[in-house]
Amino acid sequence: MAETKNIVWHDSAVTKQDRIKQNQHQSPVLWFTGLSGSGKSTITVALEKALFDRGIRSYRLDGDNIRHGLNNNLGFSPDDRKENIRRIGEVSKLLNDAGLFTLTAFISPYREDRDNVRELLNDGEFIEVYVKCSLESCEARDPKGLYQKARAGEIKGFTGIDAPYEEPVAPELVVDTEEKSVEEAVEDILAFLEAKNYI
Repeated sequence: MAETKNIVWHDSAVTKQDRIKQNQHQSPVLWFTGLSGSGKSTITVALEKALFDRGIRSYRLDGDNIRHGLNNNLGFSPDDRKENIRRIGEVSKLLNDAGLFTLTAFISPYREDRDNVRELLNDGEFIEVYVKCSLESCEARDPKGLYQKARAGEIKGFTGIDAPYEEPVAPELVVDTEEKSVEEAVEDILAFLEAKNYI
């Protein structure tokens, strides 16, 4: 951890509440978690477009995209996974303060790490969305060929194969992608957001 004793937070003249008022919507973090291949990225892409079409300002953070830049120095060890999610949590907090809807698509396999992100935000601003899909279905989909590589021993520490995935205990929303289409999932999420007055 870097030395922080000589660092002082510098407040802005524009507050989060000012931004929310201007945007005319809240700025929650929708944290999509689930196995590789469960549909996190696909759903967040469709949801981002649906929000955009409604005039809602949002930004999508995707696991692979973030590892191209911000987190390109991290691997997939438990410690690196923890740091990956910690950084994303901090970025999500900044986007939340900017008044944006933040959509994240990360396996984020450990409950503790997801709970730590929740603690960064005010009550009601962290919406855990469990993208539920069985390992068998995710492996059958295998859109990136990663399960095949993991089964062949080419990838070590792969979530669901030889590394754990801790399902959410009490997520705000569960989207079962074996039962619902992408369109149905997006409709369900929008209905939830409307019912809870986020939009």
